[in-house]
Amino acid sequence: MVALMPDASPQPLSAEERLARLRLARCENVGPVTFRQLLARYGSAAAALEALPALARRGGLARPIRLCSPQAARAEQEQLDALGADLLVFGEPAYPRALAAIDDAPPTLATRGHRHLLERPAVALVGARNASSGGRTLARRLARDLAEAGWLVVSGLARGIDAAAHEGALEGGTAAVLAGGVDVVYPAENAALQEAVASRGLLLAELPPGVEPQARHFPRRNRIISGLCLGVVVVEAAPRSGSLITARLAAEQGREVMAIPGSPLDPRARGCNDLLRQGATLVESAEDVLQALAGQRPPLREPTGAEFDGPAAVEPRAEELDSARTVLRELLSPTAVPVDELLRQCQFSAPTVSLVLLEMELAGLIERRPGNRVALAAEPD
Repeated sequence: MVALMPDASPQPLSAEERLARLRLARCENVGPVTFRQLLARYGSAAAALEALPALARRGGLARPIRLCSPQAARAEQEQLDALGADLLVFGEPAYPRALAAIDDAPPTLATRGHRHLLERPAVALVGARNASSGGRTLARRLARDLAEAGWLVVSGLARGIDAAAHEGALEGGTAAVLAGGVDVVYPAENAALQEAVASRGLLLAELPPGVEPQARHFPRRNRIISGLCLGVVVVEAAPRSGSLITARLAAEQGREVMAIPGSPLDPRARGCNDLLRQGATLVESAEDVLQALAGQRPPLREPTGAEFDGPAAVEPRAEELDSARTVLRELLSPTAVPVDELLRQCQFSAPTVSLVLLEMELAGLIERRPGNRVALAAEPD
């Protein structure tokens, strides 16, 4: 069950703050978690941009951090305009409230199509790329029935189950989350389907226009698929597949995880059957899905708009920060560890640890991982 949070009723952003948030999102080493922490700490993106050089320098970056210029941000907005796309910025009233509630919500989302579909309750349908004929048929039927019942069907526009889900829900309401830019077609065989979703549904992309999807982009895409939805249905999935990553992220986000059982003789059923053994809800029809999601509502936003306005957080003492930097660098390794575990082991205050980790990430020394975990960044090749 998704936990409910008090509604913060975010206010519209000014044009200046909106541009500053796009700039902040495009600055070097500013990921989704850091973006959110910077807003919370400094009250606005403009103030955070001013603070970035000093933070990165204190974190150990020997050269000036690369900032996104106002001209580059405006050029990206103009590129989206030329594509007939819009930009959703974290903190705006139109930003999906379920997605805003996850810790690593994307700072910006390019959208192309019918954005009003995001006002609907959403459910994700995902599964194997090498799906069986029966699996594709079932995915189309599930998606059609759920869309006709007023739900937005979300998937990742991959071949197989994803494509079948979009096809089934095309008339009723579907959204595709892309791993690259909103203008990049991937895979090429789904070009016509991608254009159909843009025309009758909605395309969403976290990355800027023109960015080709790479392997590391797909898990990031998957956390948006699950984050938009109240639940995720896995139709077919082999062990260690991307669909199971989406299911794991959904569970971490507090979403309902559902799976369709399959024959033990079919390797594509093993992932679903494993999910069921781990406690996923067994579903076989749209009615089962609706019953599993009955009574759930999207989690309401945390403060994301003008609520951030206010004085910057009080800085921890310099001596405490110096000690924390030394201890945290000793505790961290390439193996990801929960931030809560670091707090227990180092025994510094949460604000101190948060600030030191923020500095280290801006310096490129650590990486954020799902589940509020951090690890030392890989050495550059």
